[in-house]
Amino acid sequence: MVKRNLYLRKLLLLKDQPLIKVLTGMRRVGKSTLLDLLEESLKQDGVAANQIIHLNFEWMRFDEIKDYRQLYTFLQEQMHGQSHVYLMLDEIQLVDHWERAINSIFAKGIADIYLTGSNAKLLSSEIATLLSGRYALIEVYPLSFREYLDFLPEAERQQTDMTFQRYLQFGSLPVIPGIPQHIDTVQMVLSGIYNTVLMKDVIQRNAVRDPALLEHIVRFLADNVGNPVSTSKISGYLTSKGRKTSALTVDNYLKMLENAFIFYRASRYDIKGKLYLKTMEKYYIVDTGLRNALLGFHGGDYGHVLENVVYLELLRRGYEVGVGKLGTLEVDFIASKPDQKIYYQVSASILDEKTRERELEPLRKIRDQYEKVILTMDRTYIKDFDGIRNINIVDFLLDDAQ
Repeated sequence: MVKRNLYLRKLLLLKDQPLIKVLTGMRRVGKSTLLDLLEESLKQDGVAANQIIHLNFEWMRFDEIKDYRQLYTFLQEQMHGQSHVYLMLDEIQLVDHWERAINSIFAKGIADIYLTGSNAKLLSSEIATLLSGRYALIEVYPLSFREYLDFLPEAERQQTDMTFQRYLQFGSLPVIPGIPQHIDTVQMVLSGIYNTVLMKDVIQRNAVRDPALLEHIVRFLADNVGNPVSTSKISGYLTSKGRKTSALTVDNYLKMLENAFIFYRASRYDIKGKLYLKTMEKYYIVDTGLRNALLGFHGGDYGHVLENVVYLELLRRGYEVGVGKLGTLEVDFIASKPDQKIYYQVSASILDEKTRERELEPLRKIRDQYEKVILTMDRTYIKDFDGIRNINIVDFLLDDAQ
């Protein structure tokens, strides 16, 4: 197994802290592997095998554990006679009212608990109530470009620009680097993942009555990553396809897709008014490979694909990310932490003067003193435009200090 140190470090820092550790993210982004890596690390540090209880509720052997009573009874049997255990429960949301068993075991103080789940309800305001605020959340995303390189043979790691194009095209789910890099093979694997996620984590879980309508919405969002959208815009598109529906239905389906971590919503932020707007948000897909599997690997909007990759990287680095509005102008991303704010503009190239001026104009008109960055695929000696940093996107993705 390739170690995903970004996440493993977080888990080890939280080890034995009086908090329930919750890993969440879309199916197949590597949450189960992270628990395997954690188990391996614990054993290397001298933890006995019988002190580690590791269950995956998608395994057939645990198929009979359906509710919290059965879960509690089973775990009590497993922990019998132990003074301290490490409890790793994968896809915990498949057990009804799991939180009742977990809270009870947590209260005993003998278990260091790690949970994973593939549904956003496991982490939203609901989980704060379910676990009484006694949890630490770790969101898991597909591979960063740096992680992606770690999955490749040494010779390919040196060819970063070429490898980055494959990263954009085939995506960054952990399974992808290890399979033959042929479009037909990648298409088959990604289609299987997409269909599983859509069926299990959206359609079945939400008892969706019109899967075909949901599929239309998914394809619309995938084709419009980085474009402002609204429920009325989507409704209009569906009507043009002969699938008339209500804005309420569209909004419900959008929430389902967010809850399954297939799409992420970026709200617009009025830079001058200093408030978030409730209309015309942007949506970004969890993986550009999934987008290409849906729409075809023939190309598409290269600039918005780059934007999608940068957006996910900023989330991965722990930023809250919004879309900046300044009058009629737009800043691609405002990345914020409690002590930091950075404005980012993303463009495939700004070598053309008109393009450069268009992309720089919104950043130049921001009057505060926070850092401003333009990210492009250009390779140039110019590193600064009147105080606006000019960074190559590949370099940005590989620079942990950014």
